[in-house]
Amino acid sequence: MSDLKKTLGENAVLPLWPETGTLLGLKRGTTYRAAASGEIKTIGIGRLKRVPTEWLKRKLGITESGTAA
Repeated sequence: MSDLKKTLGENAVLPLWPETGTLLGLKRGTTYRAAASGEIKTIGIGRLKRVPTEWLKRKLGITESGTAA
């Protein structure tokens, strides 16, 4: 869990794949389909898709103290 806290605490955004997909326990194709349908919030930076870590923290139920809510 400390690696997860560190990753989410140090970055404003994470790559859609593999970081976000892996954290959510999804395979590559499922991750991209979820992003395309809006199930995963993404920000487009050119051709790249990034996921805001604040959204990901809420999705994973991680509070400011770093523990699951």
